[in-house]
Formats: sequence, C-alpha cells, structure tokens
Amino acid sequence: MARDAREKPAGDFRRAHGGAHGPALAEIEGAAPDIGARLRELRTMHGLSQRELAKRAGVTNGTISLIEQNRISPSMGSLKKVLDGFPISMADFLTLELKPRSKVFYQAKELREIGGGPISFKLVGRDMRGRAIQMMHERYQPGADTGEDMLSHAGEECGIVVSGLIELTVGGETRRLTAGDAYYFDSRLPHRWRNTGTIECVIVSACTPPSF
Repeated sequence: MARDAREKPAGDFRRAHGGAHGPALAEIEGAAPDIGARLRELRTMHGLSQRELAKRAGVTNGTISLIEQNRISPSMGSLKKVLDGFPISMADFLTLELKPRSKVFYQAKELREIGGGPISFKLVGRDMRGRAIQMMHERYQPGADTGEDMLSHAGEECGIVVSGLIELTVGGETRRLTAGDAYYFDSRLPHRWRNTGTIECVIVSACTPPSF
C-alpha cells in the first residue's frame, strides 16, 4: 500500500509540527502525543469502525489502521482530514481528556441532600468546584415554600416539573406549573417556589453557575 508522500515515520510528528504545538505537547510527559492511541480511543468513543471512519473522512481503511498502529504519522493536513470525519478540531484532539477524571454515573443513593424539612434538594455530585452546571432532583411537600424573602443570585436556571404542582414567581410574574411544564429564567430576577397543591411536587432542575 502506498503511503502519502507527506506522511512521516511516527517518531517524526513532534519534530515536524513542534513549532505550532510544542508548548502543549511538552506537557505530555515530555513526549510526542500518541496519535494512534488517541485516534483509536476517539473512534471507539464514537462507536465507529475503521471502515466507517474512513468513509466519513474520505480516506482508505488502511490509512486509519496504519495511523492507529503508529506505523505512520500523518501530516497535519492528512490528520485534519481524518478528524473531520468525527468532527473534532486538531487542538481538541491533541488536548482533550478522553478519559473522564471525575465521577460520571451516580446511583440514587449517591445524590447529596442539601435541603431539609418539607423541601428536598438532591444534588448530582458532591464537589461543585470547577463545574459549570448544577443539577438537582427537587421535591416539595404540600405547603412547602422557599420563603417570602425572594431568592436572587447570578446565573440562569431551568427545570421541568415531573409530577405534582408548583407555583413559581419570577420577577413579579406568577404561574402554576404542572407535570410536563417547564421554566427557564435569569436567576438575578427575584424568584420563589410554593407547592400549593395537595400532593408532592417533583422537579428536575439545572443551574449555571452552581449556586449551592
């Protein structure tokens, strides 16, 4: 099988392209990035076979196989063509953490309770440091009220009522929401929740940035 004339032996990738990506690559234990392993892992994450990726990228199956085995190191142009098959940018491909460092899945018993009394707020994840979004499973018993002192904080929030009824006031406007209804608002607007129904109200909500 003929190789692309621009492609080089695998060990030459950093030398050939270090000018553009030197600082970032130097952080990976002083060695060139394992292009083959990263491509194979990314392809697997997307659920693609070598044949499917090759078809998307407009290259041969053999090219994908050789890159993944580190038997060739593609030119920047050739690699970009392959990455367009996902698609993903060159910068993201070289720097993206393909294996999540933090916990991904949570059982119901692992959700952190931060509410109390007639209002339950169960938080997804215990440590919010470095996170851009906060997600909660909320339960309001009949008569539950977040209080006459309206809540207000920087950010945005949204939610969907799973069951029951909730009265939501945002910036002076009040609506009664039932199962299937939703809301989305600027959290700087004064807001308040009250369960004016006769059964428990369940809501799944999200807020960015985290406010608890």
